[in-house]
Amino acid sequence: MDPSTGPRVLVVDDDEAARTVASWRLESDGFAVDQAADGAAALAAIDGSCPDLVVLDLSMPGIGGLDVLRRVRATPTTESLPVIVLSGRSGETDRIVGLDLGADDYLVKPFSPGELAARVRSVLRRARPAAPVVTGGIELDVPAREVTLDGASVELTAREFDLLAFLVGHPRQVFSRAQLLAQVWRSEGWQGEATVTEHVHRLRHKLRLDPADRPRIRTVRGVGYQLDP
Repeated sequence: MDPSTGPRVLVVDDDEAARTVASWRLESDGFAVDQAADGAAALAAIDGSCPDLVVLDLSMPGIGGLDVLRRVRATPTTESLPVIVLSGRSGETDRIVGLDLGADDYLVKPFSPGELAARVRSVLRRARPAAPVVTGGIELDVPAREVTLDGASVELTAREFDLLAFLVGHPRQVFSRAQLLAQVWRSEGWQGEATVTEHVHRLRHKLRLDPADRPRIRTVRGVGYQLDP
């Protein structure tokens, strides 16, 4: 793979030696590599060069790695950017915090450059945009967050789209309202199950899910909902 055309990886670490080793191995494997020595430079590079993946050290002066990760996940244009976290701390708490903030993988220092390259390839494979899902006249493009019905665009709210994408990704499985709150809303208790009922009603109306030739969101009495494709 030609590094000039391969996926672009941003390596962020205040340790120059660690940046050099990681960059050398990734370039040897065909990746185009940019470097940043601190959090501020990392955020500027993410905004300017649009990398395909970020390798991010947690322990840096100033804007630390966790703060960079929070900002990346809170920004609509970068919220899905793959991030592999590096840390000299191997404790379970640090690992959990990084993953909970949205890291796609976690690697403890000192690390094998070969393992880092392998994990970069693995995360990039998982992050590849999926092909649009087409069922019963409904086309769902998850990466673009777009839905069409018989070729015409359908406007869904962010949560309506998330609910539809979740159900489409789990056809014929029955989920309770509580499970849907946990999986789609990531609810911490302030939303009620009536929220799910209302969103299902809206999806049925907007996507005309009642005719026999359409997928249906079925109500399973006493349990919850099921997408029948």
